[in-house]
Amino acid sequence: MLFERKNLTNTELTSIYRSLLYPRLIEEKMLLLLRQGKISKWFSGIGQEAIAVGATLALDSDEWIMPLHRNLGVFTTRNMPLHKLFMQWQGNKEGYSKGRERSFHFGSKEHHVCGMISHLGPQLAIADGVALAHKLRKDKKVSLAFTGEGGTSEGDFHEALNVAAVWDLPVIFIIENNGYGLSTPTNEQYRCESLVERARGYGMDGVKIYGNNILSVMDTIKGVREYCIEHQKPYLIECMTFRMRGHEEASGTKYVPKHLFEIWEEKDPIKNYENYLLSEAVLTEDDVISIRAELKNLIDSELLLANQAKPMEVDTEEELDDLFQPIADRNKSIVKIDHSDITHHSPLTTHDKRFVDAIKEALHQSMTQHPNLVLMGQDIAEYGGAFKITEGLVQEFGKERVRNTPICESAIVGAALGLSLEGYKGIMEMQFADFVTVGFNQIVNNLAKIHYRWGQNADVVIRMPTGGGLGAGPFHSQSNEAWFTKTPGLKIVYPSTPMDAKGLLIAAINDPNPVLYFEHKALYRAISGQVPEEYYEIEIGKARHVRSGDEVAIITYGAAVHWAEDYAAEHPEISIDILDLRSLAPLDYAAIRAAVQRTGRVLLLHEDTLIGGIGGEIAAWIAEHCFELLDAPVMRCASLDTPIPFNIELEQNFLAKARLHEVLQKLVDY
Repeated sequence: MLFERKNLTNTELTSIYRSLLYPRLIEEKMLLLLRQGKISKWFSGIGQEAIAVGATLALDSDEWIMPLHRNLGVFTTRNMPLHKLFMQWQGNKEGYSKGRERSFHFGSKEHHVCGMISHLGPQLAIADGVALAHKLRKDKKVSLAFTGEGGTSEGDFHEALNVAAVWDLPVIFIIENNGYGLSTPTNEQYRCESLVERARGYGMDGVKIYGNNILSVMDTIKGVREYCIEHQKPYLIECMTFRMRGHEEASGTKYVPKHLFEIWEEKDPIKNYENYLLSEAVLTEDDVISIRAELKNLIDSELLLANQAKPMEVDTEEELDDLFQPIADRNKSIVKIDHSDITHHSPLTTHDKRFVDAIKEALHQSMTQHPNLVLMGQDIAEYGGAFKITEGLVQEFGKERVRNTPICESAIVGAALGLSLEGYKGIMEMQFADFVTVGFNQIVNNLAKIHYRWGQNADVVIRMPTGGGLGAGPFHSQSNEAWFTKTPGLKIVYPSTPMDAKGLLIAAINDPNPVLYFEHKALYRAISGQVPEEYYEIEIGKARHVRSGDEVAIITYGAAVHWAEDYAAEHPEISIDILDLRSLAPLDYAAIRAAVQRTGRVLLLHEDTLIGGIGGEIAAWIAEHCFELLDAPVMRCASLDTPIPFNIELEQNFLAKARLHEVLQKLVDY
């Protein structure tokens, strides 16, 4: 193995040795603890340390890294306290995730390390978002993301590299090619000769290097970093290496031919670098013994400190509170209003606006209020979006902040999260809510869980044009809000009026947590109402009492609010109370209980299909908490349990509105 010291001093070479040796010695201790049953699982990076350590040493300490299972060297080289890392691996509350995560599924904003999720590929897009933040601020910084050769088969790899190339982002992608994805060898994973060849297909440069040479890794990544900053371009590096342990310790290594271990044992990154330092008289044998003893003593003392941690004390209230980042006090100065505030004597200036114009006004005012707000979506710039809601914004705020995206929903959700790591706000327009399926993983596993897992917020809003009534068929009309209401860590809002559309969108943008904002397409240009000109919020999690009645309560949201209002107007003989939920997560249980109390009869109405719709959850809550207030069974009126059809007559029959009269009469007559 050829080492080139270039202009590195003896002191620097020795420091690199310490950084390289430290994670190896920690791993040896971890394998002992695993055998003793003191940790539950371990993903070994033995044999691959030079990549993680070299990459981290090549970056500035405030440049984000997205590591994976075998990158202990990232955490140690960023000087994360070892006793706290031990606490993390032991599932202690004083670790980085309060015992909620294991092994390397955690991050630290202080150390600019982003916690991974098991799906691997989504981490790459987060690096895109961080790099975009650097580009917007004109920082001379990069972000860096790791993947294994197995992860390059995932669609997220393709999406992230394509976005980085199209947007000219200063991001480094590193492939740790260790020959196996769990037990599957590379000849069963891809057919190109080298994975770095894929760089050309994305329009970026790439290089293949030997990943066990610490000096080569450092030198390469330093040079690549300078290139990315100078040219504002991404770069792909394939590092050839080998893991000397199993995928994780329980999996063993029987599937690996014995001769490969013999070959790579001779290529051990630590042994070879150590021999080089000895041959160059940078270190003596005594120095090596002394450094190893010093590091082992440090490891033992840090483990002793970790073992003094208090036993886990479960706090249910804390568990629930940590789902979301608290909203900052600065938001208290924002005007907060509700429909009851709009009177003839109100100081607010209102105008009649369409639903679609209220959304556009919320975006415009928010872009003005937040210079760090970035809009992303397919065709949202010059074209103005599929529904023309963002039309004109690019002319005022520029293409840096109003960004057309490739067709890659997963990568753009991930990029929005990456922006959040660097203090930006991101709004993604999902062209149709139906298309969220290809970004589902990023939403439910990255956005929703990140604050609970390691305290990092996701300041992201995803706009979701949704719903039927326009004859658009099963892939442009479905109601899919219930997919997300069961996912802890997401806020779900669904306005029905122009006033709420503006106020709730502004509140969602100001909220530092992930919000899915559903906007019914059929309301865009069909519904108008009084909307204040001021920049205001309507509180997320508060329902709106639309109409008072004492005979039956309709609890609903979205377009179904208007179905309920129309029905009440057509049937004055029935005293109908209407509650517009507005927020589906969190739900306003106090308002729901009050509606039950006013009438004793409850109809849950929604456009979503019956089975699995949120109406079932609300019905169960009412039965459990308001049973004594009921005069009849809670009933549901929902759309058919079929895909939504294209033909207008079929669609009208599909929608819940077609059965509203029948179900409501049954409830009244009970």
